[in-house]
Amino acid sequence: MKKVNVNGIELAYTRHGKGNPLVLLHGFPLDHQIWDEIVPLLENRFDLILPDLRGFGDSTTVDTPYTMDDFASDIAGLLDQLGIQKTAIAGHSMGGYVALAFARLSPDRVTGLGLVASQTLADPPDRKEGRYKSAAEVAEKGINGVVDTMTSKFTSDPILQKFARGNMEKQQPSAYIGALKAMAERQDTTPLLASMNYPVVVIHGDADVLIPVERGREVKSAVPHAHLVELKGVGHLPMLEAKEETARALSMLG
Repeated sequence: MKKVNVNGIELAYTRHGKGNPLVLLHGFPLDHQIWDEIVPLLENRFDLILPDLRGFGDSTTVDTPYTMDDFASDIAGLLDQLGIQKTAIAGHSMGGYVALAFARLSPDRVTGLGLVASQTLADPPDRKEGRYKSAAEVAEKGINGVVDTMTSKFTSDPILQKFARGNMEKQQPSAYIGALKAMAERQDTTPLLASMNYPVVVIHGDADVLIPVERGREVKSAVPHAHLVELKGVGHLPMLEAKEETARALSMLG
């Protein structure tokens, strides 16, 4: 992987293909490898940029608290160093929160937005409290408890569960803690939707138990020109559970 220095961290990324830029942001607590299966389906159409968000994969992080805006600022810094002014950006789950923060902070840089198993709502109080409890658990006992809890919630496919577990187990406890707290404090980005005059693609499995498909439908209702793809029987990993359909939908961002 290549790395750039931005905002006091080393941000790792891979780059594939040619065409209009498309940034693909992974979810929590994973890294860029969740996109590997669809890279061959998109690289003839896009200049694909797959970063590891701060703390995850081969990217470093900081000890002080950070926010979704900081994640988004990292992406802006990466694009600056790559000489890319405008890009489509798509995010899976937490990566969607980062993409939305990027769209809010840098609206003139966005040519299209993709939300994959994600949402615009902030955490309700009970969910926020749960994230802080999870962060405290990781700090005290390590990541195993979170990994055990999340593995079966990602997907019902045992082969993909094994992949997800292996990917989660590679990540550092500091990444879990920082991201959990950042997600807990994220703002509701629903008001942003009305200003989106570029292509918006929403991809959601109807068997997603982590973020219900209703969240995707709400985005479609708020953005009438958005393209909503509901994937029957698919859980929280559309890019792995339904890679062809997911790649086809993301192609609309080009």
